[in-house]
Amino acid sequence: MGLSRVLIANRGEIAVRIIRACRALGLETVLAVSEADRESLPARMADRVVCIGPASAQHSYLNVGAIVAAALGTGADAVHPGYGFLAESPELAEACAAYGLVFVGPRPEQIRLMGNKLEARRLAERCGVPVLPGSEPVRSAGEAVRKAEEIGFPVMLKAAAGGGGRGMKVAHDPRELEASFAAAAGEARAAFGDETLYLERYVPHARHVEVQILSDAQGTVLHLGDRDCSLQRRHQKVVEEALAPNLSDSLRTSLWSAAVTLARSMGYLNAGTVEFLVDVEAGRFYFLEMNTRIQVEHPVTETVTGIDIVQEQFRIAAGETLRWRQEEVRFAGHAIECRLTAEDATRAFRPSPGRITVWEVPQGPGIRLDTHCFAGYEVPVYYDSLLGKLITYGQDREEAVRRMQEALEAFRVEGISTTVSFLQFVVSTPEFQEGRVHTRLLEDLIRRWRAVRGAETERAS
Repeated sequence: MGLSRVLIANRGEIAVRIIRACRALGLETVLAVSEADRESLPARMADRVVCIGPASAQHSYLNVGAIVAAALGTGADAVHPGYGFLAESPELAEACAAYGLVFVGPRPEQIRLMGNKLEARRLAERCGVPVLPGSEPVRSAGEAVRKAEEIGFPVMLKAAAGGGGRGMKVAHDPRELEASFAAAAGEARAAFGDETLYLERYVPHARHVEVQILSDAQGTVLHLGDRDCSLQRRHQKVVEEALAPNLSDSLRTSLWSAAVTLARSMGYLNAGTVEFLVDVEAGRFYFLEMNTRIQVEHPVTETVTGIDIVQEQFRIAAGETLRWRQEEVRFAGHAIECRLTAEDATRAFRPSPGRITVWEVPQGPGIRLDTHCFAGYEVPVYYDSLLGKLITYGQDREEAVRRMQEALEAFRVEGISTTVSFLQFVVSTPEFQEGRVHTRLLEDLIRRWRAVRGAETERAS
């Protein structure tokens, strides 16, 4: 395929996922690790391991120079960044190009364009893709209030360079907007080094639906259907599924078309995800952003299409043409993914690092677990709390939901706190069972779950 050795610039379950894709393609793997990850599962699996720095992500997984040096020093010809860390860093993509390394992802200018939410919004408008009523940059709380009154409350303050929910604040009136402006700017400055903010109309009970894209260097752009990611806590996804339930055929095909149009307009390369806010009652959707990397939730799309997205990333990076026409991409059954984290949901989702003493995972038809954990693994304090992704498949949504309930019931983890019991509650609620999800639902479910847990504790005492 033109590639032979890949440096994986990531950790955890996505590093395991990439190693397995490389094995299937006959590619050698070099894993870049911090000192904290020398004994991790992906380190045991990789053909070679190179330490790039101390446990601090800033001095290891976020160090462009260390990653490029590791790739060159081990004779790698490609770098896969996974998700998070430097996955959407144009600087890493540029450094790879400068030293003759293949970056398994889009071109640097595409990462930079989509990384600026205002520029991405402007591109969507030029392409005729719907966007929420919004503003250009607002430089002060007073200017934000004036613009918000033109747009109409409620509004959301958003960081132009943002992502992951940082620098985002909802305001329902001028007073709330004034009070949150400085905090949003401070979050954006601390997280991204850029405090530029803008406004968008806030739709409180909308859904978050995204479309998976694959694009090759020959100009072919395919969509692999959609995913619903509405169940979020603090703008972080918790449960995802494919295809999104309870969408009309016309709305769904319009979403697919808009995503392809946006990707094609910039000659997009490799895998990407176009995210939309969907007002189901009004039958309308609005562009939110484009993620220029593999998504955490990509397994649900793989499950319903049979297409290995990570393997396709490598084929595209090697210059190969996509092997399907759009009409050949088929969707079969339904898939659901729950993100399992080392957090104590009874204590405001406080992180719970420590040693896993028991790790008994569900098995059976229609069950997939992407993880890097095992009994005896020490969950470090330095990184994201994701332990793994539990994916279930069914011939229809009802079967996928039932299998998820059974799989969560069978999951047994000891030594640390996890979100397994909370996820059991979520997937058993009538709203989830019936696919009546929206971006505010999880907040309500958290309150209800705490009430249930409190009542159980009181009865036990």
